[in-house]
Amino acid sequence: MYIKTQKLFYLVFLSLVSNAIHGTSLDSVDSLILGCGTESEAKDADGRKWEPDAKFITGGNSASVRAQFQDPSLLSETPYMTARIFTSKATYKLSVKPDQRYFLRLHFYPAVYGSNNAEEAFFNVMANDLTLMKNFSASLTCKALTQSYIIREYSLVPPTSDSLIVTFEPVVGFAFVNGIELIPMAADMFDTVTMVGFSDQAIDAKSSNMQTMYRLNVGGQFISPNNDSGLTRTWYDDLPYMFGAQSGVTNQANANSKIDYQNVPKYVAPVDVYSTARSMGNSKAINQNYNLTWVFQQIDPNYMYLVRLHFCDFYNTKPNQIVFNIYINNQTAQREADVIAWSGGKGVPTYKDYVVYVVDGKGDEELWLAMNPAKETQPEFYDALLNGIEIFKLDMKKSLAGPNPQPSDMFIKNEQQQKSFQTETTSKAHVIGGAAGGAAAVGIMAALCIAVYNRKKKEPGTDSQTSSWLPLYGNSHTSGTRSTISGKSNASTHLSSAAQGRCRRFSFAEMKHATKNFDEPALNPSLPKEQVSLADWALHCQKKGVLEDIIDPYLKGKINPESMKKFADTAEKCLSEHGMDRPTLNDILWNLEFALQLQDNMEGSSHSSRRSESNHDESGSRNQNAASHYSNQSHGSASEVHGDTEEMNTEEIFSQIVNPKGR
Repeated sequence: MYIKTQKLFYLVFLSLVSNAIHGTSLDSVDSLILGCGTESEAKDADGRKWEPDAKFITGGNSASVRAQFQDPSLLSETPYMTARIFTSKATYKLSVKPDQRYFLRLHFYPAVYGSNNAEEAFFNVMANDLTLMKNFSASLTCKALTQSYIIREYSLVPPTSDSLIVTFEPVVGFAFVNGIELIPMAADMFDTVTMVGFSDQAIDAKSSNMQTMYRLNVGGQFISPNNDSGLTRTWYDDLPYMFGAQSGVTNQANANSKIDYQNVPKYVAPVDVYSTARSMGNSKAINQNYNLTWVFQQIDPNYMYLVRLHFCDFYNTKPNQIVFNIYINNQTAQREADVIAWSGGKGVPTYKDYVVYVVDGKGDEELWLAMNPAKETQPEFYDALLNGIEIFKLDMKKSLAGPNPQPSDMFIKNEQQQKSFQTETTSKAHVIGGAAGGAAAVGIMAALCIAVYNRKKKEPGTDSQTSSWLPLYGNSHTSGTRSTISGKSNASTHLSSAAQGRCRRFSFAEMKHATKNFDEPALNPSLPKEQVSLADWALHCQKKGVLEDIIDPYLKGKINPESMKKFADTAEKCLSEHGMDRPTLNDILWNLEFALQLQDNMEGSSHSSRRSESNHDESGSRNQNAASHYSNQSHGSASEVHGDTEEMNTEEIFSQIVNPKGR
């Protein structure tokens, strides 16, 4: 009995050791989370504690300051409403262990701090002898990405000493930072990786410093730091990065399915990543004629990038059921990828790393990822699947710095108009930003609805019976001239040629007039109580499934139900009470483009999966701080599916998003 008890305790001990090694978290005691400029410990919206930073600062002139305005997209004051500003070179000295890699995250909220305007701040940031940022402007970066704040994440190689020195050096104006995170990670998180296109060359990723460029939960939803597998990473929805009309289908593991971490530690990616996936669909004919494609921009040339792809097949059980090819930047990265053959079984996660070099050339500030079925192996299903994407920039000559992205010309012009408008209506600023905000959103969405569904072939002069709710006047059906917008820009600043063919752009002055300076909400007091507010009544009809009852009579019977559903879902998310649930303008544009494509091309609509019971909503990102969403040229090896309608052409539909000159 004694011997059996000893064996039992021994087995329990081994189990505990195994869980400690492959568990969901590393040594959280070694994590350091600093709220820069705070005087006492504070918690963020996720309940994470941020401690004051003052005792870690050495040298230089610094001050603790508070932002004058909190952007609505900020989910909590911590750590963004306070900042540490530096008017001369200063450093943070952080304790580290020599045998461990670390995530270093820097948080920036470019606002006005007292007499210091972040628009005037350009500075350098170093981590020991590694240059992280050079002449960095948080303000320009946020404007170019249409975000209110940014997080820069770096994966640093194990240090040679017990200290990490993070240096802030003003170049123009001052330097600042709102939050610093130092999170320990496993030293073996990366290994040797073969370069795409150069099978005889390998990169030692283990000894490389990296900057995280993208981290996506493919086919799934936003994953917050608290729901990560111990490393407090943020995973975003992949849909905004999909290219073309064909975005495949999303799949989710059944509730009783188990994700079995046999070959990889749990900290590599959380269960939520491996329990959702995006595949091409169940149509063999269609899948053989298009690539499942993602496009990533804001890629700095003359750097190597490590692309980590996460896989977990939670449906199939045998090799050669799904076999596909993987392409990165028009080069074959992997032939005949077979997830079951790699992982060894159903529900077993695995991942593959690839390194690609991005050259310095016109139109090369992007990275393409594409997949298509490997027809030569004659698999059981002509399909491809993917669960997660991570893209890391590798340091070159001890530097990870890149140029500041430039806001689009349209963004700059709109910003100038807004400043002028705010100057004229200072006394009403708070009212406009608060109570009328939702109504303004409804008005804009309604205008877009009229514009998007207005057919190009509609005879001029035909009037639509516009609802009495809408504070919009005339010219809804006037065709605008098609303009070309130059310069590097977000997707949110462009409309496709198909969309432009059905609408025109409303000037800011027209929008002010139509909404009575945004002071008049979409209300009609003469209607029954439940119908007074257009927003409330539309949401009510949406939930009841009778939204078609309040459609403009001119449009009834002319709208593809799938297109209407996509549009209505987008509008509903725009009216969410919580900022984190509202989509960005980029998400709205992409969803409207998708709704337009569904309207124009029945054949090009999204395919129903053979795993229909697992499909779930793939509308825009649920988080307001979703990274900027881009799309550019068509993949060189992609073969797009064209519908029978004369207007359906993917390259034309995205002509305002793509580079018209091609690669």
